Amino acid sequence: MTTNILILCTHNSARSVLGEGMLNHWAHKLGKDVRAFSAGSAPSGRINPFALEALGSAGVDTSGYRSKSWDEFVGEGTPKMRIVITVCDSAAAEQCPYWPGSPVKMHWGYPDPSNAPEADKARAFELTRQAIGYRMLQLLQLPLGTMSDADLQRALTSIAES
Repeated sequence: MTTNILILCTHNSARSVLGEGMLNHWAHKLGKDVRAFSAGSAPSGRINPFALEALGSAGVDTSGYRSKSWDEFVGEGTPKMRIVITVCDSAAAEQCPYWPGSPVKMHWGYPDPSNAPEADKARAFELTRQAIGYRMLQLLQLPLGTMSDADLQRALTSIAES
């Protein structure tokens, strides 16, 4: 059974997209039955080109990526999420919708690489991609299919603290 994971930030243009891309990339490479999605509470309608560049340089296929609302993941017929991860502090502080199935929630905050000076932006996005990618690798090492929600919450908290 596929483990679905939703990664959230406010605009769904940078950090959440990096998380979606890296989690799907590593899951595919490692043969894990995990599927990542990303969304935002107030989507910008576009993905930051530096995020697409950072993912592309890591070999991630970003065709079909788009900035979307978290509302797309709460209705009938949407994938049931096992985990919802916020990657920006503002999204973590917002009132999230009710997620069907009561997924495990975790906050893994990262500074917004979009705020870096123009000359440093590409490097900031690459470093953020690497940091998010490392945590996604750690997540994929967990026995997701056999963990209780409480054990999963503890494991995700441990990853956040490492």
